[in-house]
Amino acid sequence: MQNIETFDPELVVLSPGRINFMGGHTDYNNGFVLPTAIDKKITFSFRKNESDAICKFYTKDYDKSFIVDLNNISPSKHDWENYILGVLDQLLQRTEDIKGFDCTLESELAIGSGLSSSAALECGLAYGINELFSLGISKKDIVVLSRDAEHKYVGTKCGIMDQYASVFSESNKVLFIDCKSTEHSLVTLDLSNHKILILNTNVSHNLSTSEYNIRREQCEEGVSIIQKTYPSIFSLRDVTLEMLTALKTELPSVIFERCLYIVEENQRVLDAIEYLKNDKIKEFGNLLYQCHEGLRDKYEVSCPELDFLVDYSRSKEYILGSRMMGGGFGGCTINIIENVHIDDYIDEVSKAYEKQFGIPLGAFETTPSIGTTHKRNYR
Repeated sequence: MQNIETFDPELVVLSPGRINFMGGHTDYNNGFVLPTAIDKKITFSFRKNESDAICKFYTKDYDKSFIVDLNNISPSKHDWENYILGVLDQLLQRTEDIKGFDCTLESELAIGSGLSSSAALECGLAYGINELFSLGISKKDIVVLSRDAEHKYVGTKCGIMDQYASVFSESNKVLFIDCKSTEHSLVTLDLSNHKILILNTNVSHNLSTSEYNIRREQCEEGVSIIQKTYPSIFSLRDVTLEMLTALKTELPSVIFERCLYIVEENQRVLDAIEYLKNDKIKEFGNLLYQCHEGLRDKYEVSCPELDFLVDYSRSKEYILGSRMMGGGFGGCTINIIENVHIDDYIDEVSKAYEKQFGIPLGAFETTPSIGTTHKRNYR
């Protein structure tokens, strides 16, 4: 299998990563988020292989492959396989019309970078199988089943934001998603003479899954305490700052800080929408700094490398805002920077970062892009 044959695919699917301007960790609290897909993606090539149940997968990036029997699916010891197995399991709960197929994958998204390579993998695979076998599954259900696959086979109790952004995004717009109603609207992103710069710390402190789940449990603990006074509250989405402040003495200090961050972050998303609609880009950028401070101090999911990059940007008047992205403890920062300063800044911050940590810094520009798409009879 290591030298799996190349083939002319029946179907090619392009599934993008995502960035998130605002709404870190609010999605699994039924809150508001403001993500968009980017022009970095995973490319899937599919063909039916005439078997009843044998599926062959090959990832070009790691030169790894494995075979799945659709009649015998169970979790694997290899994490990357579980994203695939989880999606297959969810699809098979919805349909009996999937047969054997071959699939190769090639990614532009670094694992653990905070660009949601996992959601791109899940959604791209589900989208491709749906198209290959004309299953008729809706985009919304692709989002839901991809999230559920990650819950059950990978063990990360993620919200719906990453998968939603990977499927529903449009070029030059951001998605304003209400994670309670799972409805969205599109907001035009006009950064004028600024661009989006992503800086990759190239570190992962291996805490993302465990600490991610702990943060979710802490928020749920906060809700259970708040419910004793406000029985109608079922998530932090419905908690106001006044409610939370009034119950401060009832909540353990760490639980209060976690909840306070979520309540404040939901408001920042709403503020961000208004700033974008009224072309207040400077104010929008400042919200990124506020978000990072909350993630660092109240939610405690940052790390020294991320903090260094955000702090380094603060003295640059041509940078409007910067914050960490993703679940935390590594990955990337997102920066809004004037076009003419990008090259010089990348050179300067890369040297400073490597001097500080002895690690090379990754950097690339990106733009809001369309969600998952496909081409048939690709050559």
